[in-house]
Order: sequence, then C-alpha cells, then structure tokens
Amino acid sequence: MALKVKVDRMLCIGTADCVAIAPNTFELDDEAKSVVKKQNGDSDEKLLEAAKVCPVLAIIVEDEDGNQIFP
Repeated sequence: MALKVKVDRMLCIGTADCVAIAPNTFELDDEAKSVVKKQNGDSDEKLLEAAKVCPVLAIIVEDEDGNQIFP
C-alpha cells in the first residue's frame, strides 16, 4: 500500500515526534510546525506510527484511493 500523509497545521504543536520516527518524510518549518518534505520518503509502517504518536492527531493518513484511514 502507498499511504499518503498531510499535516493539519492548525493542530500541529511542533513536538517533532513525527520527525523522529519518519525523518525522510517530515521536518519542522521555520514556524516549528511539521511539514511533509517528501511523500513516501519512509515506509507505510513508519508513516502510520508517526501519525499515531502525534499528541494532537495533526497527521492525516490516507490510502492510495484517498480514503482517510487515520485518525
């Protein structure tokens, strides 16, 4: 499966947990909020793990058909 991720910047509080888990996909910008730097830079398992550790559920994960699978 090729998961797609996006960050809800209104929710993001910049804990960088996602960056620690999936550093090839996420980085913090100059506002200390997470952004997707490269789609599918990490494995699907890492993307889902990064989304699940976000304390404010700011990472949205979709399947290849665009269906939201998390949160």
